[in-house]
Amino acid sequence: MLAFYSDHFVLPLPEGHKFPMAKYSRLRERILAEGILPLSDVQEAPAASWDDLRLIHAPEYVDAVANGSLPRDAQRRIGFPWSPEMVERSRRSVGATLAASRAALRDGVAVNLAGGTHHSFADRGEGYCIFNDVAVGARKLQRDGAATRIAVVDCDVHQGNGTAAIFKDDPTVFTFSMHGAQNFPFRKEVSDLDVPLEDGAGDAEYLPLLTHHLEDVLIGHRPDFVFYLAGADPYEGDRLGRLKMTVAGLRRRDEIVLQRCRALGVPVAISMSGGYAPDIDAIVTIHANTIAVAAALTAVHEV
Repeated sequence: MLAFYSDHFVLPLPEGHKFPMAKYSRLRERILAEGILPLSDVQEAPAASWDDLRLIHAPEYVDAVANGSLPRDAQRRIGFPWSPEMVERSRRSVGATLAASRAALRDGVAVNLAGGTHHSFADRGEGYCIFNDVAVGARKLQRDGAATRIAVVDCDVHQGNGTAAIFKDDPTVFTFSMHGAQNFPFRKEVSDLDVPLEDGAGDAEYLPLLTHHLEDVLIGHRPDFVFYLAGADPYEGDRLGRLKMTVAGLRRRDEIVLQRCRALGVPVAISMSGGYAPDIDAIVTIHANTIAVAAALTAVHEV
């Protein structure tokens, strides 16, 4: 069985807001309509507990989010106004990654249909990210004794600055980020391995670099668990991406990461991360391809 977890909670935004929240519900509809997986494999995520969030996030920050006392400048940095819906969705997004992590330990791979909130720091959020789902997931696996050495393979077009900062002094968690050199965040943190790409880089530049550096991560660090952020925003049609990867190239990216982890027997929890193309169907196709690759690998493994 391959488990997929959806936060399945709509966050209302001010009219005119540009964040493409519709992609999440449409992705869920697509994978069911096309038979990529059965309805029984899609489960609504439980909300992460406040104690789980405090494994990574400063108690005063968690409390401010919970009770609505975030200062206005903190809300502007996040990009969302505070609301009870924001709090609930943020907790569910983390909860979906926690559930996917547990399922991946059992099945080899599992997917959060949202998540990838890698711009959230221990004490603040930014870039549409309130709580860092992957960071919380990594620490919870370690706390529960389910994994010791963890790698974060971040293929969102924006550097995972929050994740890099959270684990900068932690040798048990290896942070690897392939991202646009000139893109947000404009002041980068230092990951364990950063691979910056110039504007306009496409499949021909990206895929060989990924193949090469993935070995540094998987063989050099020897993780017993991987979190994979499969961003759709390196796509050539993305309005914020500035790279030129094709839909086929992004599917090949997913195959490279997931097949190599499978070959080494390393469980993987996938988060969808970013995607900002004006054509929402293109974003949904890219994310659906990621899920199809994961589902195919699991099917082969089960046979």
